[in-house]
Amino acid sequence: MSRLFFAVIALALPLAASAAEVAGVKLEDRVRVGTADLVLNGAGVRTRFFVKVYVGGLYVAEKKSSAADLLSAPGPKRVSITMLRDVGAGTFIQSLNEGFRNNSTPAEVDKLKPQLDEFEAVITALGEAKKGQVIALDFVPGAGTTVSLNGEARGKPIPGDDFYRGLLRIWLGDRPADEDLKKAMLGAG
Repeated sequence: MSRLFFAVIALALPLAASAAEVAGVKLEDRVRVGTADLVLNGAGVRTRFFVKVYVGGLYVAEKKSSAADLLSAPGPKRVSITMLRDVGAGTFIQSLNEGFRNNSTPAEVDKLKPQLDEFEAVITALGEAKKGQVIALDFVPGAGTTVSLNGEARGKPIPGDDFYRGLLRIWLGDRPADEDLKKAMLGAG
């Protein structure tokens, strides 16, 4: 009987230890967004001028290794951002806006200006992003994009599939915020 017990324990250990860890941050293998269960597609570290800023993780319904496939995939998604250092709201917004504009056409930016303004207001209301805090950018079709801080939704959902695709391009676009983070979110890191 004891052999069976130890065999069961031995089989369960790898399952319990399967959550990803990046730069000391543990990321869940699965999360729930809306009514959908999502899997971690990939995660990595965002660095800026050799400084580790945050751990970014991408959650989707089905793992894919192509940025184009992930950007066009229907259904709920999450970008999880775990801060590795304190960053002021202004700096955070500037970085996100830069990434958005670098990966969108001027016409797309103009069209999405109302959503960008709403998003900026929510991030501004969060104030300084402090080391250890988790910011989640969740998308649910028909409901929009929700910003959460440590699991608590902030602001109202921001409408538009195209807006969330624009956000995703910050990390997965042709000119991503961090090429190594892009590769990691695509599951290659």
